[in-house]
Amino acid sequence: MVNPKTKIKEKDEGLMDRLIHVNRVTKVVKGGKNFSLAAIVVVGDGKGRIGYGTGKAKEVPDAVRKATEQAKRNMIRVPLKEGRTIHHDVIARFGSGKVILRSAQSGTGIIAGGPMRAIFEVLGIQDIVSKSQGSSNPHNMLKATFKAFEELASPKLVANRRGLKIGEIVGRRDLKVGGNINTEVSEESES
Repeated sequence: MVNPKTKIKEKDEGLMDRLIHVNRVTKVVKGGKNFSLAAIVVVGDGKGRIGYGTGKAKEVPDAVRKATEQAKRNMIRVPLKEGRTIHHDVIARFGSGKVILRSAQSGTGIIAGGPMRAIFEVLGIQDIVSKSQGSSNPHNMLKATFKAFEELASPKLVANRRGLKIGEIVGRRDLKVGGNINTEVSEESES
């Protein structure tokens, strides 16, 4: 399918989509009530690209189609560690919804509920622990999760920002974990 604005052929191969929520909406007008349906859809390639969209129409298939098209236009890339989990823990808020995403060991699986489970499956995450607090509204949870994805950074990205090599970034983290820095600090405080 060719997008008329960009004249570039879109690739639909390998994209998965999941319907998150369908809501019946009523508009009261002079002549009575107009019913329509609103849909939320997430689309991803299972390799770190994901997008979401909303659509509204008189019929469910039309609303889902509109939402899917919008999701394909608004895709973002999320850095994944070993192609299965996120690099670091992150907390994000949208409205009164709050999500906590934690990286997990191999074999943990997707520990998430509601819209977040569908998001992780479409994104290609296999091991993650997540928690949602506050609002359980699908819109707020979805937007808070995407806000968390935008805050994620890979070691390569951090190294580029700081003008260092990846080994220096990872090496510093290993020193902190190893306890060498803590023992030096405690020795200095004793003198």
